[in-house]
Amino acid sequence: MGPICDNRLIQKYIGEAKDMEKRVSECQALPALSCPVVLPLVDFNMRQWKNKSDEIKRREILCNLVLLVGAVTEAQGQVSQECGAGQLSQLYRHASSFLLLLQTFGWEEGPWEPGCSPRSIEQTHVTEIFLTYRQLVQGKLRFFFHNLAKDSCD
Repeated sequence: MGPICDNRLIQKYIGEAKDMEKRVSECQALPALSCPVVLPLVDFNMRQWKNKSDEIKRREILCNLVLLVGAVTEAQGQVSQECGAGQLSQLYRHASSFLLLLQTFGWEEGPWEPGCSPRSIEQTHVTEIFLTYRQLVQGKLRFFFHNLAKDSCD
């Protein structure tokens, strides 16, 4: 269970998420998206979250990530401006690697089906995609990894 035992790793991801968010906000004249993208609402109630099993949490985060990666892909097709496009492809790589990582943590046998409909919102601003990603990493993902580390690391 290597990477989850190192707390610096999630801090690094949070730092990168903040950096990407900051850099995309500095892109000059980033146009609004002509087709809105659907983003997951990633806020959560701490008490309810603590009462969920690791598997439920994992699936919930996977659902959020699937929707987020879809939104990034959708936005990539609409943003031709170099600065925004560059940040989007970086975000795509980051979010996709989390997606793969979480898919390898399956505690329940059988393939993972993205049969989920998380709460979501339509947005036309590229910056909202980065904000959502940062909130997800700083929130659910950080607590999820923190919990896993508590259970599986010395």
